[in-house]
Amino acid sequence: MQNLWSDRDARAMVEHYAARGVNEDVALRVYTSRLLGGEPRLVQHGGGNTSVKTVVRDQMGDHVDVLCVKGSGWDMARIEPAGLPAVRLEPLRRLAALDALRDEDMVNLQRGNLIDQASPTPSVETLLHAFLPHTYIDHTHASAVLALCDRPDGDRVCGAVYGARAPLVPYVMPGFALSKLARDVQAANPTCEGLVLLKHGIFSFGASAREAYDRMIALVTLAEDWLGRETPAIFVPAKLPKRPAEVAAVAPLIRGAVAVPVDRDDGRWKRFVLEHRTSEQIMAFVNGRDLARYSQGGVATPDHVIRTKPWPLIVPAPDADGLDAFRAGAREAVAAYQTAYRAYFERHNADATPKREPLDPQPRVVLVPGVGLFGLGASHRDAGVVADIAETWIDVVTGAEGGKGFESVTESEIFDMEYWSLEQAKLGKASEKPLQRHVVAVTGGGGTIGGAIAAAFHGRGADLVLLDLDAEAAAATAKKFGGLGIGCDVTNRAAVDAAFATIAQTYGGVDIVVSNAGAAWQGKIGEVPDELLRRSFELNFFAHQNVAQAAVRLFTAQGTGGALLFNASKQAVNPGSNFGPYGLPKAATVALMRQYAVDYGAEGITANAVNADRIRSGLLTDDMIASRSKARGVTERDYMAGNLLGREVRAGDVADAFVSLALARKTTGAVLTVDGGNIAAALR
Repeated sequence: MQNLWSDRDARAMVEHYAARGVNEDVALRVYTSRLLGGEPRLVQHGGGNTSVKTVVRDQMGDHVDVLCVKGSGWDMARIEPAGLPAVRLEPLRRLAALDALRDEDMVNLQRGNLIDQASPTPSVETLLHAFLPHTYIDHTHASAVLALCDRPDGDRVCGAVYGARAPLVPYVMPGFALSKLARDVQAANPTCEGLVLLKHGIFSFGASAREAYDRMIALVTLAEDWLGRETPAIFVPAKLPKRPAEVAAVAPLIRGAVAVPVDRDDGRWKRFVLEHRTSEQIMAFVNGRDLARYSQGGVATPDHVIRTKPWPLIVPAPDADGLDAFRAGAREAVAAYQTAYRAYFERHNADATPKREPLDPQPRVVLVPGVGLFGLGASHRDAGVVADIAETWIDVVTGAEGGKGFESVTESEIFDMEYWSLEQAKLGKASEKPLQRHVVAVTGGGGTIGGAIAAAFHGRGADLVLLDLDAEAAAATAKKFGGLGIGCDVTNRAAVDAAFATIAQTYGGVDIVVSNAGAAWQGKIGEVPDELLRRSFELNFFAHQNVAQAAVRLFTAQGTGGALLFNASKQAVNPGSNFGPYGLPKAATVALMRQYAVDYGAEGITANAVNADRIRSGLLTDDMIASRSKARGVTERDYMAGNLLGREVRAGDVADAFVSLALARKTTGAVLTVDGGNIAAALR
C-alpha cells in the first residue's frame, strides 16, 4: 500500500489550522486521518477512528490533558478539527480500574468530560484509545487485514504475519470490555507497533502522527504481501442464461420487489434507491457456482452490519427472454429473505436483555448473477455507501477464500452489533422528508422553470434526474442538487428511451416524471406554415407522449405506482391571439394527461397537469415582457401581475404546484391552475 505522507502537505495543514487557533497535534491528526479515510481499502464511510493525546485550555483557561478522538457521524476522509472532540483524559483512564461499565454510563461519562458540550459524541472506541499509552492512535478496517483474520485459522495466519509486531486481540464487541482487553494485550507486548483485532480490524500507534500512519501503511502492506503469495480464489462459474438481461431491465424489477407497501389504500410505498456496481472481481464473485455458500457467511467486519444487514440477498440469474420469470423469482427471494431475517431476529432477541425492537427485514445488498451487485438505500447517496461497503466485503471474502475460506463472527455477535444502540445511533434518527426514497425526472431541466422544479423536489428529499436538449445546462443544474443531468432531445423517442434506461441503470427506476420541456411558437393559425405547426406538435405534444410512455414502462415494471406530471398552459383552455401553434398541442397534452389517468389509474399511476401563465422563463423572455406590456400600455410590473390577485407568478410557484400534485395520491386527471387568477382560463 502506498504511503501518501508529504512533509509539505503536513506543514501546510498545520499552518492552515494554526490561523484558526488549532494546535499542531490536532492539525496533524486531521491530516493523517484524511490520508487514511481517503483510502477505501482502509476504511469505508464513517468507519475507523483516530485520536491524539494533547493539551488544550478549558473554559477557565487552565491547561488540560485531553484525548481528541473522532466523533460519531464524522467521516475520516473529510474530517475537520470539530470532528475530533476533546475529552478530559485522566477521568477516562481511571475507568480502567472498573470491572464493568454499562454502555449508557460509558457514553454519559465521555460526554460529561467533553471540554465543549456542543461537540459530537466521541467514538464508541474512545476508551480503547484512552487506555493505550501512545500519543497518536489509528484504527482502520483494512481489507487485506480482514482477509487474513476472517478465516477459521485467522489467528494462526495473523500470528505468522505479524508476530509480536502486532499481537492479536480476540474478537470482543467494541466498548469497555474490548478497551480493557486491548490494553492488556498491548501491556504484555510493550514494544508492539499495533494490534490486530480478529475479525474486526487493526490498530497502529506512535509518538507522532507520521509514526502511527507509517506503521499503519506498513502493517497493511504486510497483509497485502501475504495475500499476494497465496493462490487466488477461483470461483467456478455457474451456468448462466445465454442472453443475460441488461441492468436497465433488471433494476426496476428488483426495486419493485424490495419496495414495501406502507398504506395500500393511500398508495404509499417504502421504496429504495439502487446503486449498481460491476467489475471483473464482482462478476467472478456473483457468477460463482457456490455463491450461496461463500456469500452468506456474514460481514467482513461487524461495523458494516448497520449498513448492509447480516447477509446479502441472492436473486436468480435474469434471462433477457424471461423477465416475467425473473420478476416472480426476485419477489420470492425477497419474501424468503424477510422470513429468514425475522427468524434471525426472534432467535437472538429471545436471549437479549433488554429486548430489542425489530428493524425492517429488507435486504440492503442484492447479488444478481450475470449482472453484478446492487446497493439499496433511502437515497442514491446512501445506496452508494452500501455498494462501496459491499465491494469491500467481496474483496475481503475473495481474499479469505484463497486460504481456508471466509469466516465472520458468529451470528449472535452480528446480532449484538446490529442491534447495539450505540451503533444504530451512527445512522441518526431524523425523520425522512416527504419525497425521500423517490426518484424524480424533469424534462427541460436546464431551464428556469425546470431548475425551480428541481429545487422544489430536492427540498422535499427526492433524488433528481434532469433532461434537457442542452446537456451542459442539464448537468450544471443537476450538479447543484447532487443529481444526474442527461442531454436528451425529447422529440426523439430513441433518445428518450435511452435516457430512461440510464435512469434505471443509475437509480434503479423512477417514481415521478415532470414532462416540462416546451417552446412557444407564434403566428395566426390560418397563416402558420405546416412545418412550424408540426414542429410545435413534436415538442409540445409528441414529446410528452414519448416521455410518458418511457415513464410508464418503468412504473409498471416496478409495480409501485407513479406520478406523471405535465406542464400544460393556460393557452390550452384560453387561447390567445396568435398563439395557436403553441396552444393547440398544449390542449392535446391536457387530453393526453387525462387519457393516461383513465388507462393507468388501476395500476396506481396518477396523471395530472399544471396550467401556468406569465412565468419569466425561456418562453416568456424579458424582451417579450417588454413588448407585451408596451402594447397594452401598462408597466412591466403591472403586466406580470395582471391577474385577480395582482401578484406576479414565479417559477417557484409552478414548481410548488408540481410538488403538491406529486404528493396528492388520490388526485388524478386534474389540472391545477397557477396564474394568480384568470377566470377566462378557468376550466369548465
